[in-house]
Amino acid sequence: QVQLVESGGGLVQAGGSLRLSCAASRSINSINLMAWYRQAPGTQRELVATITSGGSTDYVASVKGRFTISRDNAKNTVYLQMNRLEPEDTAVYYCNSRPVLMSWGQGTQVTVSS
Repeated sequence: QVQLVESGGGLVQAGGSLRLSCAASRSINSINLMAWYRQAPGTQRELVATITSGGSTDYVASVKGRFTISRDNAKNTVYLQMNRLEPEDTAVYYCNSRPVLMSWGQGTQVTVSS
């Protein structure tokens, strides 16, 4: 079973930046679509961004132009660069495949203050 470990979250002021990392315990080369998800208190987990094995990306409208997803298959790691953060981005962020094929990690908390 693949283990996913997210890191890089924290407390940041609105307009700031964070870079999240998601390290997988084994190769993700065979997984075409990797994704970042987030869950704010009292809400359902939502898809934020996806990236194919070939590097094609897609984003939910609310983060388009501010977030950038990338992956390093050699390091079994997926990244999420988040710029111009807004209080509405406050959530626990998770990575997984799409569709979800692996157990969820513990996530990393992102808190954006106004």
